[in-house]
Amino acid sequence: MAKRTIGDIEKIWANVEGIKKLSDRAVGIGPFGIGLDGLLTWIPIVGTVYTVGAGGWLLTQAVRAKASPMTLLKMFGYLGVDTATGEVPILGDAVDFFFQGHLLAAKALQAEMEQTHWVEAREADAKASGEHERHMEVVARDPQLKRVVYLHD
Repeated sequence: MAKRTIGDIEKIWANVEGIKKLSDRAVGIGPFGIGLDGLLTWIPIVGTVYTVGAGGWLLTQAVRAKASPMTLLKMFGYLGVDTATGEVPILGDAVDFFFQGHLLAAKALQAEMEQTHWVEAREADAKASGEHERHMEVVARDPQLKRVVYLHD
């Protein structure tokens, strides 16, 4: 796997933010929004292709960001419901119009990204140099952080 940088993580965040807005918040009215996913669901095949493609892109970004298995499972669940509801004629389309699966999946990934202390190194090298303990102390001191991810592993 190629070495990642903090800049790569920032690009992943921007990619996820873009899909989140395009899919489910292109037009927002208070707490409600609509995007391409809700609009395209009414067009058979086209809606499914968009839903699956955007969901796949979000999952790809999650893998690139080294998301935890639990976050990947949450995302897969939201995206699975989003895809399945769109496959049911009329009633499913109406549910999919309001169910913002891409938004929920993106928020799950972004929440985990905010809880991560990113390190541009290999874990083995950090442990050998004693830096790993320092990174663990950073996480222990900051209540927002929950994990350390080494980007060069």
